[in-house]
Amino acid sequence: MTGQAHEFLTVRELADLLRVKERKVYDLAASGKVPCSRATGKLLFPEAEIRAWMARRRTGPQDGTERPKVILGSHDPLLEWAVRQSRCGLALLLDGSRDGVTRFNAGEGVAAGLHIHDAGTNTWNEAVVETECSGQDAVLLSWAARRRGLISRPENADRCSAVSDLAGRKVAARQRESGTDILLRHLLVAAGIPADAVRFTEPVRSEQDAVLAVAEGLAEATFGLESVARPFSLAFAPLVLERFDILVDRRAYFDEPFQALLAFCGSPAFAERADALGGYDVAGLGEVRWTA
Repeated sequence: MTGQAHEFLTVRELADLLRVKERKVYDLAASGKVPCSRATGKLLFPEAEIRAWMARRRTGPQDGTERPKVILGSHDPLLEWAVRQSRCGLALLLDGSRDGVTRFNAGEGVAAGLHIHDAGTNTWNEAVVETECSGQDAVLLSWAARRRGLISRPENADRCSAVSDLAGRKVAARQRESGTDILLRHLLVAAGIPADAVRFTEPVRSEQDAVLAVAEGLAEATFGLESVARPFSLAFAPLVLERFDILVDRRAYFDEPFQALLAFCGSPAFAERADALGGYDVAGLGEVRWTA
């Protein structure tokens, strides 16, 4: 666990183990949530008991089975490519951020990709996981900041550059469980545009399918990612720099498949791919944004 034969862990060693800040370790000790000793005048944590505590905090199926090695949640082109290219052994079941939260809480996967904007706090993802996932032994890791905006055919670019331009237009819709739909409806309200003023298509269930509807002339515009618009040579009007994070089961974080994915994400090939796709800032990838 620590690479050392010590019976006790220091605050820093436990923070490194749990992937949290040292302040969080002090909070856990003060609340009595983790076993600790103050006999020497400083906090020490018995490693054997910490192991047992982590085992008791394990989430997912409680019949002795492991969480399926599946990443749930929202579709992200860079994540999809990294999972495949890294050969980490994880599968993907991507059907929207809200669907990912529900399935993660049910133990149907080891992680979930999220980009859920909370209008009340003007934050990304932390509000929903704090409210709905606080009972999980999980951490929220930064994946990327992504540029999202209006995508249209080049000849319509001047007429599809602001949210207000969507009134009366046919727009490729995403499913209601998606972070994209949640954010777009918030932006429509902020712009004073009733949702029924937009002619939404039947929902499609991925970023690529929404952009493809525009490329094929089935919709005039969609609210999508710059990285997906580029390969189709479509016009892109940036509106939002959104956060895409990954909620991951703490136990699964240390398992080989997820560690293999993270290791690959530190490679030059990953950085080159993010740059080639466009619309990504991955400088903070892997940073802890929230922990249970």
